[in-house]
Amino acid sequence: MDTISIRAPSMPSGGTKAQRRVKTRLPAAIALLPTALIVLIVYIGCMLWTVRLSFTSSTLLPKLDWVGFAQYSRLFANDRFLTSASNIVIFGALFISGCLIIGFLLAVFIDQNIRGEGLFRTIFLYPYSMSFVVTGVAWQWFLNPGLGLQKLVRDMGFESFTFDWLVNQRMAIYTIVIAGLWHGAGLTMAILLAGLRGVDKDLWKAAKVDGIPTWRVYTSVVLPLLRPMVVTAVVLLTTGVVKLYDLVVAMTLGGPGIATEVPAKFVMDHLFERNNIALGTAAATIMLITVISILAPWVYVRYVRPQGRHA
Repeated sequence: MDTISIRAPSMPSGGTKAQRRVKTRLPAAIALLPTALIVLIVYIGCMLWTVRLSFTSSTLLPKLDWVGFAQYSRLFANDRFLTSASNIVIFGALFISGCLIIGFLLAVFIDQNIRGEGLFRTIFLYPYSMSFVVTGVAWQWFLNPGLGLQKLVRDMGFESFTFDWLVNQRMAIYTIVIAGLWHGAGLTMAILLAGLRGVDKDLWKAAKVDGIPTWRVYTSVVLPLLRPMVVTAVVLLTTGVVKLYDLVVAMTLGGPGIATEVPAKFVMDHLFERNNIALGTAAATIMLITVISILAPWVYVRYVRPQGRHA
C-alpha cells in the first residue's frame, strides 16, 4: 500500500514577524539608549528632585526633611512672587495676542506676492534669530530716557516730549511687552505664512465670484483653516512666556523696584542669591505645573486623539 507523506509548512528562515521587527529596530534602540538615559536621569530626575526639595526647609544646602506645603504657603503670601505672577499674566496676554495679530498681518502682507518677498521675510524674521539678551540690551538703549527715543525727539525740537516707560513702575512691564513683540512676531509670521501658502486657490476664486469681501474671507474661511498653525504658535509663545528671564534681566533687572519681576527671575534669585533653595524650588514647581497644564491639552489634541480615531 502506497504511503502519502505530508510535509509540514516550512517556517521563514528569518523567524517570526515579531522577531524580524525586533532585529530591525534593535540597532536604532541601542543607538538611542544613551539619549533615553540622559532624559530619564538628567531631565526627569532633576524635575523630581526639584519637586522633592520644595517640600523641605532647604536654605543654602539641600535637606531631606519634610515640611509639607509650608513653602507653598510662604510662596503665595510673598508679595514679590504675587507681583511676578501678575506681571507674567500681563506680559503673556499682551505678548501672545500681539504676536498673533501682528504675525498674521505680516503673513497676509507677504502672501500678496509682493516684490522683494524674500527680503521682507528676512527682515521680519531676523529679530527672532537674536537672543533675548541682545534684544533686551538693544531695547534698553532705545527706550532709555537719557539715550534713546526721548532724547532723540527732544533733540529734534520737541522739548516737551516724554517717553519714560522704562523707569516708570506702572509702565515698565509694557516695555518688556514691546521688546517681546519685536522678537516673537516674526516666528508667528513664518508659521502662519506656511499655512496661508497651503490654502486652496479655488477658495479665493469662489469668494471673488460670490463677491465676498476679502476681510470676511480671511476671518470666516482662512483663519479656521489655519487653526493647527495658530495652536502651534500659541504653544510655542506660551512656553516662552513661562520661562521669560533673559529679556527682563537685560532690560530692567526686574526694576524699577520689582515692577518687572517675573517667576523665572524669582526662582533664580532665591536659588543663587538669597540662598533659599526650598522657596525657589517651590516657585519652579509651580512653573512646571503651569507648563504641563499648557502642553497636556495640546499633546492630547495633536497626538493622542488622532490615534484613538484610527484605532
